[in-house]
Amino acid sequence: MASDPRKIDPPKLDPRSLKPSETCRLLNSTPLAEVINERQLHRHRTRAGFRIGDGKTVDLFRYVAWLVATRHEPKPEPAEDELSGYDAVRERARERNKALSLSGRNIGELPPVGNSERKRRCTESFKAFCDTYFPQTFHLPWSDDHLKVIAKLETAVLEGGLFAMAMPRGSGKTTLCETACLWAILIGARPFVCLIGSDEEHAASMLESIKSELENNDLLADDFPEACYPIRCLEGIHQRASGQLHKGEPTHIGWTAKEIVLPTIEGSAASGAIIAVAGITGRIRGMKRKRPDGQSVRPSLVLIDDPQTDESARSPSQCAARERVLAGAILGLAGPGQKIAGLMTVTVVRPDDLADRILDRDKHPQWQGERTRMVYSFPTNEALWARYAEIRAEGLRADRGLGQATAFYKRNRRNMDEGASVAWPARFNHDELSAVQHAMNLKLQDEAAFWAEYQNEPLPEVAADDDLLTPEQIAAKTNGMPRSVAPIGCTRATAFIDVQGKLLFWLVAGWEDDFTGYVLDYGAWPDPKQSYFTLRDARRTLLTEFPRAGQEGAIYAGLEALTGDLLGKAWRRDDGTDLRIDRCLIDANWGQSSDLVYQFCRQSAHAGIVMPSHGRYVGASSIPFNDYKRKRGERVGLNWRVPLVAGKRAVRHVLFDTNYWKSFVHARLAVPMGDPGCLSLFGREAGRHRLLADHLTSEYRIKTEGRGRTVDEWKLRVAGIDNHWLDCLVGSAVAASMQGAVLFGTDQRAKPKPRVRLSELRRAKA
Repeated sequence: MASDPRKIDPPKLDPRSLKPSETCRLLNSTPLAEVINERQLHRHRTRAGFRIGDGKTVDLFRYVAWLVATRHEPKPEPAEDELSGYDAVRERARERNKALSLSGRNIGELPPVGNSERKRRCTESFKAFCDTYFPQTFHLPWSDDHLKVIAKLETAVLEGGLFAMAMPRGSGKTTLCETACLWAILIGARPFVCLIGSDEEHAASMLESIKSELENNDLLADDFPEACYPIRCLEGIHQRASGQLHKGEPTHIGWTAKEIVLPTIEGSAASGAIIAVAGITGRIRGMKRKRPDGQSVRPSLVLIDDPQTDESARSPSQCAARERVLAGAILGLAGPGQKIAGLMTVTVVRPDDLADRILDRDKHPQWQGERTRMVYSFPTNEALWARYAEIRAEGLRADRGLGQATAFYKRNRRNMDEGASVAWPARFNHDELSAVQHAMNLKLQDEAAFWAEYQNEPLPEVAADDDLLTPEQIAAKTNGMPRSVAPIGCTRATAFIDVQGKLLFWLVAGWEDDFTGYVLDYGAWPDPKQSYFTLRDARRTLLTEFPRAGQEGAIYAGLEALTGDLLGKAWRRDDGTDLRIDRCLIDANWGQSSDLVYQFCRQSAHAGIVMPSHGRYVGASSIPFNDYKRKRGERVGLNWRVPLVAGKRAVRHVLFDTNYWKSFVHARLAVPMGDPGCLSLFGREAGRHRLLADHLTSEYRIKTEGRGRTVDEWKLRVAGIDNHWLDCLVGSAVAASMQGAVLFGTDQRAKPKPRVRLSELRRAKA
């Protein structure tokens, strides 16, 4: 009879020498289902001592005998003065809970080292450490690039220094660096490790990987019981850490989401070692900890994993800001006179981004940048690979997969591989035949992504629209006027407030009659006190300013404070005349804030100046504002209108075409200085406007056709990028149009109808 394919043969175990985990799994493999867990087994081992095992393993037969003897042990007769009934039950429960608490806190003796020779070998060699304790993670043969990187990681950990590397995606560079940090603390080479990511959440995910190995890696636990055994005794309950004892002394173990402290064990190389996390844009300076012996320690090893995001890589000012953080705050973590060891993994997103500059040994020689590639030379037979690409595309379109393309490659493999040199010959998928085919499949799938993520040589970017200004060009368009001072030609001033959950972004602009504009001032409320910041990483927020208020209450209070400052201020003109803001529009599109903004505008002390606004996305297929039929009592202007209001809001508001006005603003920025309709920035220093320039260039336009017309449709370059000051400048321009500013050729005011006299009508009827 054939055997049941669903039946799984149990592994061969020695019942005289079982690991605790094996004991639980074996006992729970009966039809009775779960009968014991590791926590219960730990209590039994503590009570029975060496009667049921050697401290490291369990003798199943002796364990069962101990359970039977304990079960049938005669209970002593209670003395006359002993408690009885409910009081006795309660007292026994109290004593039992006390014993359980003590047994849970006191971890007892440490298990012996599983293999001292193996531990010694792995302590001396980082490669041996990876091969021995992480066979499932590093299961493929090492490439020459891997061996080079491993050697540099070992040198950085043992001797100090900095090392930055860019490896193809999927090469395991982050895992290698995490393993290097774990090795550094276990062997006692680096007592304080700091993990830094593009943000704190990213860094915390690296810490979770290290925690998982300390908790679950059996091979690691066998040879490093001084570090792993106390962690396992927590059984995943981090609240137990504060009361854990070893030989009656606290272990001072720490186990939180953002930091771990290894147990303080006499004779342990990793005693009291610390691993903490931080985001590159967060608080890094002054990172130090106090050890139980009273000694203050600072980070001696820093792992920086992908310090840039897609958003920051496309912003020169963000790249520069993060570059300064790397050179200053991070490298100074070790304190004065101390040499820090730094490991950094990077991915080059675009030319001259942060990663590209760090890897350049001419610009940053201290980082010893290493840039590896998936392919060092490509196949020379382009004709066969062109045919392969056609067969591959046909198979994917017909849902047949890569089978036919792989068969073609198999028949012509020798000729198709000619001239190719790949970094990692063992890297290819199960439906592929070689690393060469794997690399070419990735290249055919998305060439731009292949060159950036696998070759670390991103292709030059092509501008979405050649006539759009770059951030550098916008930042350099300064007019020399002092901040908050308008030129003599300004006849009106307008403002716009962009409402976000954390911050209120604002901008004030001055305008001449012909729409020549000047950015007088801009900022965020509350003031982040940072030269460069993003909405996501802002530390000072509306809720920190008004901690007792809810979200809506904080926004209302922030609007009240900001408008009081902007609208109550006299904006000086160059001739000494005071300008007042004529119109301030407030964005009413964020989340659930629409009703709140309407309420504020109705109740504000500046109700005659402030007005809710709604930007409308009018695409090529949408009905243009120019085709809108004006109703009696409505105001209509250049792609904006103020409709009649009714209902509970009962506040007039303005609607405007965001696509049109974004094109309008960018056209004003492109006008040369001195020409009518030019838009410029205050001051003389281009560097102070880099963040503003990033916001103004956060979107690109594409021309689309529909309804017989061609329009610009604006889209974010990167999802989630900050564009708030672009919205503010657009809103300020709309407000200027509402106050009468007119650009030549855009005056859409309707010609007045000629008056008809009553006598003329009577003559016409006659």
